[in-house]
Amino acid sequence: MPTALGEIAVAEAGDGPVLVMLHGGGPGASGVSNYHQNLPALTDHFRVVLPDQPGFGGSYRPTESDLAARSITAITAVALLQALDALGVDRFHLLGNSLGGAAALALAQQHPDRVEKLVLMAPGGGWLPFGPTPTEGQKEMFRYYQGGGPSEKKMAAFIRTMVFDHRQFGEDVVRARYEASLDESHIAFYHFYNAAFARRGGMDPLWRDLHRITAPTLLLWGRDDRTITLEGAQIMLKQIRDVQLHVFGRCGHWVQLERAREFERLVTDFLRAAT
Repeated sequence: MPTALGEIAVAEAGDGPVLVMLHGGGPGASGVSNYHQNLPALTDHFRVVLPDQPGFGGSYRPTESDLAARSITAITAVALLQALDALGVDRFHLLGNSLGGAAALALAQQHPDRVEKLVLMAPGGGWLPFGPTPTEGQKEMFRYYQGGGPSEKKMAAFIRTMVFDHRQFGEDVVRARYEASLDESHIAFYHFYNAAFARRGGMDPLWRDLHRITAPTLLLWGRDDRTITLEGAQIMLKQIRDVQLHVFGRCGHWVQLERAREFERLVTDFLRAAT
């Protein structure tokens, strides 16, 4: 059940070692909405903690001045540690996708003593583009709230860029994500977030400190990702000391949805393996 810890909304399920799962940054995203389909498999082995990052879901909305002073990644890292401290969680496994992957990288770099193992799905910040930016997927995120505001048609276009085969996600998925994107405070935050992203020239350059990561790391990537492309993984493979990469063909940015059973098996096996 979701609870509020300070200013962060957190949902929990299951028992065992703690696995913190951070969602991506698309419009209407939240911890539960991004990972609910994976919980039956993962909660058999882990105490899964699903925070809503600042600006998303039930969590507080950073202001324009907040985002001018600090990046969303820095804001999330501080807020998440405060929430985990309130839960009494000291050490934990950490998983993040896209924007959540950037926050996971920052935490693993800044607090290596707290992160036991790290799973990154096409993370922001640790990736160096080998083509034009913003990418196709990033452009869809930026334009979603522009030009007349959100619509189901725009949400369908956004989802098409996130996945390899959009036909597996029907109108019900589009409508649910669209409805989640309509919160007025989330829309206001998103305008501030996009403006700050543009001013900063993208995500924090977390790739500069990849060598500081001590946690064993699993990279999961869709070969056909059009938001954070596979080619950018090379710097992480070179700089993270204990790292492995699994690539999914015919898969885009949402590995946990498009290849759910394989995702669950790989994550479970990696986190439960002796080190």
